[in-house]
Amino acid sequence: MKIIRPLSVCSILLLLSGFGMLKAQEIKPMEVKEIMEKVANWQIQHFQDVNSKGLKNHHPLAWPNSALYIGLLKWAKIADENKYFEWLKDVGERNKWKLHKRMYHADDHAVAQLYLELYRKYGLNKMIKPTVKQFDFILFHPAMTSLKWRTPYHQDRWNWCDALFMSPPVWAKLYNITSEQKYLDFLMNEYTATVNFLFDDKESLFYRDESYMSKRDNGTKIFWSRGNGWVFAGLVHIMNELDSKSKEYKYFLNIFQKMAHRLLELQTPKGHWAMSLLGQEFYPTPETSGSSFYVYGLTWGVNNEILDRQTFEPAIKKGWTNLVGHVTEEGMLGYVQPIGAAPGNAWADKTEVYGTGAFLCAGAEVYELYSK
Repeated sequence: MKIIRPLSVCSILLLLSGFGMLKAQEIKPMEVKEIMEKVANWQIQHFQDVNSKGLKNHHPLAWPNSALYIGLLKWAKIADENKYFEWLKDVGERNKWKLHKRMYHADDHAVAQLYLELYRKYGLNKMIKPTVKQFDFILFHPAMTSLKWRTPYHQDRWNWCDALFMSPPVWAKLYNITSEQKYLDFLMNEYTATVNFLFDDKESLFYRDESYMSKRDNGTKIFWSRGNGWVFAGLVHIMNELDSKSKEYKYFLNIFQKMAHRLLELQTPKGHWAMSLLGQEFYPTPETSGSSFYVYGLTWGVNNEILDRQTFEPAIKKGWTNLVGHVTEEGMLGYVQPIGAAPGNAWADKTEVYGTGAFLCAGAEVYELYSK
């Protein structure tokens, strides 16, 4: 007679945990919408809080808030509630639709992504007039500086990878809105120069800037997660503005696909991406801003039939489930690495506005994927 032995406690726990993981990966559109609403509302309520450096909240036109606005715009379209658009429009009204302080610095251009999208919705010329004026000035007085780090006025050009999220999508949007080739030409010239300078062909990833090319962290090259997240999300925003049959679109698509396949290889078993992409064992702490941008880009790729769903959906599910697990009951997204330029630390009880923006971007694409 065959003896049926009782399951051990360990076996039962393994079965239960496996069931829990499967259940966690059943993504339902309404649940995605609910968590996005909770996160968006919490961030708006805490918009005036001190930032991750313990300082007074960021200037409303500074890049951290600009990244938040981009995510809130995506949420506003899903929520279909005018109050979110009104909140965003108030940002522009109070600041007279101006960009931030510096003429050439990419970080100070990022808020124009908000203005151009609101212009598309409301059609008011005042919303884009200052942006057009400033970008036309740059066109006629382009920065002639070096891309090498710490040379004079070096950040007047896109010589750090974060910049590829901040400024290039504005040029692409201006091209699409105005149909003026000059904006696309400038975008292609400057973007190509940055790619040639910062992109590592072997790893299909971007160095944060020139200063990291010769550095090593525990023997590994340093590819900062959020830095590459900025690039990956920025590629989405650029390609959204271009004709998919154009040579320019195909240029960006090539970079996007290379990064996507490399990121698939680098996702941790838990679903996030390590702060140093090649150094999982040295950076076990989850980080939600870079990971949100990766979930955003990968899901967008599947939604637009650029990436194979069967290949990438498991990573999307695992990544989104991990992100949701770091949202508190109140709606705060934890484990957002503070402002920096390299791998570092993140904490469950600390957040930042740009992390919220990235999460909402990811949620918007995940919602679309599972609403089809």
